[in-house]
Amino acid sequence: MRDVLYLERIEQAEALLKPQRIEVLRELAEPRTCTEVAGRLGQTPQRVYYHVKRLVEAGLVAQVSERKVRGIHEGIYQAAARSYWLSPRLVGRVGLRKAQDELSLGYLLDLMEEVQADIAGLDRARPELPSIGVSGEIRVPPELRRQFLDDLRTALQELFTRYGGDEGDAFKLAVACYPKGESDD
Repeated sequence: MRDVLYLERIEQAEALLKPQRIEVLRELAEPRTCTEVAGRLGQTPQRVYYHVKRLVEAGLVAQVSERKVRGIHEGIYQAAARSYWLSPRLVGRVGLRKAQDELSLGYLLDLMEEVQADIAGLDRARPELPSIGVSGEIRVPPELRRQFLDDLRTALQELFTRYGGDEGDAFKLAVACYPKGESDD
């Protein structure tokens, strides 16, 4: 089972975006038969099999083995991944795209879409995938926002200059800075 399956085909999204199928998919986090899933969900095995068949066709579930029960072959299925990401391209964009401004939320969304696709495309079977994720909160008074962004840009530019040669392993660095939404705490 993969950690993440990046969905880029509309057929995959259509197969996934049905509440009953999401419930079936959750139950298939562990290998199970349609009869077992049906019992856990309080549905008929035929109904569950219908949904499993559609999920298999879309590549979201795989038959991992088979057993013979009272002369009938019964498939054992498992979800293809722990998480599923829908490509934003499946939804499309509304309206005209504005010029890419590094300080716009539209630019940030485009960057996150690129990161999402890059991560989903990594070969997770490789023994070593060095990566780092850092998250934190910084509080900047309004009068220092421009200075903060300039300092951040300068620090990143220094890294790009120091490690920007043609030799060595290539890494992609994406930094996102956005306003934190209001919280209840």
